[in-house]
Amino acid sequence: MKSFKNCVLFLMIATILVSCESDKKSIAVDVTQKDFPFFLPKEKPNRPLSAALERSYEAYSALRPEQNELYSQFKYTKIKGFEYNGGDGTLTRRDPSKVIFENGKYYVWYTYRNTPVKSLGMARAKEANDTIPSADWDLSEIWYATSADGFTWEEKGVAVPRPPKPAVGWRSVTTTDILKWEGRYYLYYQAFMEASGLRGDYCPVAVSYADSPDGPWIPTHKVVIPNGPEGSWDQYAIHDPYPLVHNGKIYLYYKSGLDKRPELKPSKVRMHGLAIADNPLGPFIKHELNPVLNSGHETTLFPFKEGVAALIIKDGMERNTIQYAKDWVNFEIASMVEMMPVAGGPYIPDAFNNTKDGKGITWGLSHFINAGDDWKHNHTILTRFDCDLSRDLHDEQMKEHYVKFGPEDHYKFGLSKKQKDRILKEN
Repeated sequence: MKSFKNCVLFLMIATILVSCESDKKSIAVDVTQKDFPFFLPKEKPNRPLSAALERSYEAYSALRPEQNELYSQFKYTKIKGFEYNGGDGTLTRRDPSKVIFENGKYYVWYTYRNTPVKSLGMARAKEANDTIPSADWDLSEIWYATSADGFTWEEKGVAVPRPPKPAVGWRSVTTTDILKWEGRYYLYYQAFMEASGLRGDYCPVAVSYADSPDGPWIPTHKVVIPNGPEGSWDQYAIHDPYPLVHNGKIYLYYKSGLDKRPELKPSKVRMHGLAIADNPLGPFIKHELNPVLNSGHETTLFPFKEGVAALIIKDGMERNTIQYAKDWVNFEIASMVEMMPVAGGPYIPDAFNNTKDGKGITWGLSHFINAGDDWKHNHTILTRFDCDLSRDLHDEQMKEHYVKFGPEDHYKFGLSKKQKDRILKEN
């Protein structure tokens, strides 16, 4: 009897061992299966992966766009409070600053041109004079407006006028951005001393300061960030000055145009640099790794977590991306996006408080160039954009992956007459 019980016990143990071994094999097959699994693993699988799959797990903060805090769609809304001389090309508003909240309302500064005639275009810069602008931003001043809700604005008037010749910026003061530092306000801007188009878009950066966002603004009449020496990437243009506060210093990002050659169209490559200062009036020291971004047109950045995020707008190999630099210098692509705001000036609550825990952005102002879709009356208008690039918001509609354009939207970008003639000749 005892022998029989031992045999039964032996058989039971053997059955359990076989079952366990079978489960092991099943688990092993799941882990090392030949085909990539249908359900996307949250962690990188322990199997050979293609370069694309490696990027999915290593290069981005999330596997899906809707889970990526640095991914968003952008929605646009017409704003109230501005008129444009009937769209005849003589009045333009463009390149808004960051939006700030002071005195119970929002403030924004921007390039304002109101000239007797429309701009000629940079190719005709030699025909420009004291009343005829070459570019849309030539013969401009810096104006400002306030708003209670970000949708309806009240234009307050000029903040920084053009100074008398030959002071820095006598030809045009444009493309400004705001810094708040130790209770005082600073406006950095492009300071032109010649018409745009004579040497490309040649200008350095100047600054004015005030004790109130309503002014009065006191110009320093000095160049605060100079152009680089002859032969350097930023020898002609220090554009779109964009200050943020990091590590107790002013980190000012800017754009320049380089490698202009007549045989190449478009004629410039645009990249971004960084200059750092302990004092808003300088000296600003340009970073040794400049350019720190290899693409993008205007500068739009904001603190995010311990680093900084940048919208890479319009130009370059990495255009239409949002990039992130944990150290504020070395940027990596965080997401690819659509319909980015051009010359975006976001509302950034923690732009100047030296944060190491940046929350992100949800809205701001940007501009539309050639707003009338007619280059004969070229002018630029301000608009509002909204997005979800914030750690405190999850808007499912902003996280959708695809913007649908109808047939007529595509046909607007159809073949030119030259292209049609070539194709007919080839046929």
